[in-house]
Amino acid sequence: MADQSIPQARTPKTPGRGTAGQTTGTDGATGAAGTGISRRRLLGTAGATGLVLGAAGGAAGYAAAPAGAVTPLASVGEGRVMFHGKHQPGITDRLQARGHLIAFDLAPGAGRKEAAALLRRWSDTARRLMAGERSAQGDTDVARDAGPSSLTLTFGFGHSFFARTGLEKQRPVALDPLPDFSSDRLDKARSNGDLWVQIGADDALVAFHALRAVQKDAGAAARVRWQMNGFNRSPGATAHPMTTRNLMGQVDGTRNPEPAESDFDRRVFVPADGDPAWMAHGSYVVVRRIRMLLDDWEKLPVKEQENVIGRRKSDGAPLSGGTETSEMDLEKTDSEGNLVVPFNAHARITRPDQNGGAAMLRRPFSYHDGIDADGVPDAGLLFVCWQADPLRGFVPVQRKLDRGDALTPFIRHEASGLFAVPGGAAEGEYVGQRLLEG
Repeated sequence: MADQSIPQARTPKTPGRGTAGQTTGTDGATGAAGTGISRRRLLGTAGATGLVLGAAGGAAGYAAAPAGAVTPLASVGEGRVMFHGKHQPGITDRLQARGHLIAFDLAPGAGRKEAAALLRRWSDTARRLMAGERSAQGDTDVARDAGPSSLTLTFGFGHSFFARTGLEKQRPVALDPLPDFSSDRLDKARSNGDLWVQIGADDALVAFHALRAVQKDAGAAARVRWQMNGFNRSPGATAHPMTTRNLMGQVDGTRNPEPAESDFDRRVFVPADGDPAWMAHGSYVVVRRIRMLLDDWEKLPVKEQENVIGRRKSDGAPLSGGTETSEMDLEKTDSEGNLVVPFNAHARITRPDQNGGAAMLRRPFSYHDGIDADGVPDAGLLFVCWQADPLRGFVPVQRKLDRGDALTPFIRHEASGLFAVPGGAAEGEYVGQRLLEG
């Protein structure tokens, strides 16, 4: 868990793609019969205004009110991200409240032709659902009453995909398997895969609706290899925009690369003249299921937790002083000559300037998959990081963490995947078309 994750909320109420600024809120069909109220005007959460409605009758009360008197609690449902663009959605967008990660393997006998048809179906479904429309085939109506809720769908290809489709010559060198790390305890059944889909939304039903549509679209062409569910803080849950916290209670997201930085694209996206050509404007994503050993972590006094991370638990500020965004003073010592930020603190080890400039755009989800017979929670982080080249992003940082991160005793890497995520689809294209039809 590097010290560079996306802040939860630094966006307007109708958030858009971080680099394109294309998203606008959209007005949907009318609401309850005779009211003339947009179905999206009926959506919202209490967090944006401080209002709390009872579980029974809250939405109905709004639907029954005269159209002119209706004031939505928030615009969570209205948020829309555009499907078509230079980059795929779900990379630079802010953290979303609900996420699903799912990997597929092509079915026996399925090859390039079947893969192309599947990506065409998935792209059409993504375009429709991200616009708040119904899917083309057998819509389940799970999200019937909701707006797009900032839904994003992102598609990628695993190392094994290229042999299955006869496209080995088009497989990027950057997609070579990740090296082994000493902290790995990987479950192969929950790692890698031919195809990968990331789904994110600010409403759980909208996210599930998309998940179900993607699974149904796979049909006989592909079968699910693994699937993971995650979450983040909901928009409007805090009194003001602030960086999210992970399940260890730590502020997690202070030093993520920002799209406004001059070298952001170079670090995160494959250049237009990159190799192979079909990956132009794409990115490589590393996915890790990192279990947090919360019972052990929570036994530590807060001061010891802060020394492990290198930041104050209360506000995320570096132990060297200042506020959350203050530059960390790695040389500062206390009255006894000890480093204020310990030499093995997680935040020190993961800093780009301590790793030859290596940086990743992190966009994770927390997860909780229940409690075992001994009362131990299966919970942690679905680590999702983006970079132009994992050999210059994820790998050097993880190798350094392997050599002495104070956080290592409290986490366990249980699943892993690396996927090539091509650039966004232009109008009339589907994701991956330049690979599959090139």
